[in-house]
Amino acid sequence: MCELRIMDKKNIHNIIALANELRWKIGDDFHDNLAEGIYADAAEIVEDAIIDKNRDRKERLDNKIDRIVTSRVWGFPIMFSILALVLWITIKGANYPSAFLADILLGDVRPMLKSFAASLNFPWWLSGFLIDGVYLAVAWVIAVMLPPMAIFFPLFTLLEDFGYLPRVAFNLDYLFKKSGAHGKQALTMSMGFGCNAAGVVATRIIDSPRERLIAIITNNFSLCNGRWPTQILLATIFIGAVVPASLSSIVSLGAVFGIAVLGIFFMFFVSWALSKTLLKGEVSTFNLELPPYRPPDFWRTIYTSIIDRTLIVLWRAIVFAAPAGAVIWLISNLYIGEQSIAAWMIHYLDGFGFLIGLNGVILLAYIVAIPANEIVIPTILMLTVLVTGLNVGEGAGVMFELDSVNDTASVLKAGGWTLLTAINVMLFSLLHNPCSTTIYTIYKETKSMKWTVLASILPVIIGFVVTFVVAQLWRIFVN
Repeated sequence: MCELRIMDKKNIHNIIALANELRWKIGDDFHDNLAEGIYADAAEIVEDAIIDKNRDRKERLDNKIDRIVTSRVWGFPIMFSILALVLWITIKGANYPSAFLADILLGDVRPMLKSFAASLNFPWWLSGFLIDGVYLAVAWVIAVMLPPMAIFFPLFTLLEDFGYLPRVAFNLDYLFKKSGAHGKQALTMSMGFGCNAAGVVATRIIDSPRERLIAIITNNFSLCNGRWPTQILLATIFIGAVVPASLSSIVSLGAVFGIAVLGIFFMFFVSWALSKTLLKGEVSTFNLELPPYRPPDFWRTIYTSIIDRTLIVLWRAIVFAAPAGAVIWLISNLYIGEQSIAAWMIHYLDGFGFLIGLNGVILLAYIVAIPANEIVIPTILMLTVLVTGLNVGEGAGVMFELDSVNDTASVLKAGGWTLLTAINVMLFSLLHNPCSTTIYTIYKETKSMKWTVLASILPVIIGFVVTFVVAQLWRIFVN
């Protein structure tokens, strides 16, 4: 339904009467041109005077929603609940397609490649290097990384198109301003929960170079989807085991969510520290326009999310995962004396690992798995079998995962894992260097080796400090 304002009606009638009067006084030729302009102006007045009651009703509804989702009482609980729901859908929804891809790539394609290599009389080392090393790493990355990204990015984009994400920036603007950062960093932080490389690219929305650098350097503290499986597995095996079985799932989920919130805390803390030291400056002000809520263009969102974000990031990860698989196989199969290079490195790293509540296997796994967080657990299991001699897996350099959580727990405990080890691995998984894809993206965005190196080593230093403190406190008060 539409209606005209009464005052505008009178104005229109007055204009028309004036036009008729001019017609008699000036003549028809001039009248034709004048009338055309007058009636055009009248049409604009009519359009401006129309009140769309449906639009007004929608605006009132938007305001009512905003009073809730941006309120001091409900804003943050709703924000965390929506984030938790998106992550839960991503993790749960990715389980089945990840298992399906793993069955195909690891269970079907890999044996076919091994048979093909044998038919061509490949030497064992060439077959191992290419298939058990390079191909296996790529297959793991695709199986573990593709499904969650294909779910998270469309969900994130749908929230953006719907108009909710600007409300997230509005809610967090005060906290980011207090930490010396830009309010729009809330959006790049949220994107980082899907992929830190995508989060780094998203910092382009921040105009201030200083605040954009802060957002880039601290985006790694958003727990990306490559690290969620590690968090969930360790929380299930070790954290959930210390409470009654009826509470195990809730406590495990709470531990994982707590790690994610801890990452947000470190993001604020490091942003504040950078704004007071290396990146001093005034916090810029900006006008944040809250767009109206609107239904997203579903299929366009799906297409752009898959093409512009998921496949591009996945391709970069594959490029870096391939050489990582080669390195993992080589250090496990090349020997110095009677021990493999991997065994020597594990022995060398064990002392420092014990000091920070970890061990040499974990540290080596994180070194060789820099290209992709998705291969950390398979690498840890393979290296654990390598040094313990357990009859599990398919040999040195062949990464694997076990279908049973209990079997995985048995391998880790045989490698000396305790509750302290699990807690510190969860912390170090949060507070360690970005993956190679993210490091490369940081360099592409900053064009600076200095800031790329800082963004890469700063989280590691913080991770070492935090795990050292936790390990010492644990040994004093628990053991």
